[in-house]
Amino acid sequence: MVWPMPPRILIGLTGNIATGKSVVARMLHDLGAFVIDADQISRAVVRTGQPAHDEIARVFGPGVLQPDGGLDRKALGQVVFGDPLKLKQLEAIVHPAVRAEMALQLGALPDGSVAVIEVIKLFESGWAEKCDRIWVTHCPPEQQVERLMHSRGMAEAEAVQRVAAQNPQSEKLAHADVVIDTSGTVEQTREQVLRAWQELVAGR
Repeated sequence: MVWPMPPRILIGLTGNIATGKSVVARMLHDLGAFVIDADQISRAVVRTGQPAHDEIARVFGPGVLQPDGGLDRKALGQVVFGDPLKLKQLEAIVHPAVRAEMALQLGALPDGSVAVIEVIKLFESGWAEKCDRIWVTHCPPEQQVERLMHSRGMAEAEAVQRVAAQNPQSEKLAHADVVIDTSGTVEQTREQVLRAWQELVAGR
């Protein structure tokens, strides 16, 4: 597919944990969008040798590191989720590095492209203000818990804690241009994505 020249369109894709953001992002990629996943970038910026990794080790101690010195994400998660102050400390370390890398990747995209940034904290990070459209994925909280237990092997109590630790989904939905209901089948989700995509492209 060949896109016309500028303006570039930037979609901000968000939604709370396990609401189907990654599934929708893959569908948008298949339709021709350039997808930048903030979660993938956040994993990259905390690898051994990166400044954010060293700062996390300094702030949270050796208990969040694996024997080889790499970050133990599960141990870190147990420390910060359920403790708002420690979560904010972690975000203050990781988010600036993630923002810098996302800006770099966006700057390298061709003119006239449709870009998608997949960011769970789209509004809190300030990225929403840079987006032309806001897409929000949504499903019931109990379905989020079930997905976390199934896909990530979490115990029910841990999954409930992860869901409860996030800002209310209602805040995201209130600012959405497009809401993708992922509570049904994958095909039902795909139909919604395709319809919203066609409306977006038609309006270019």
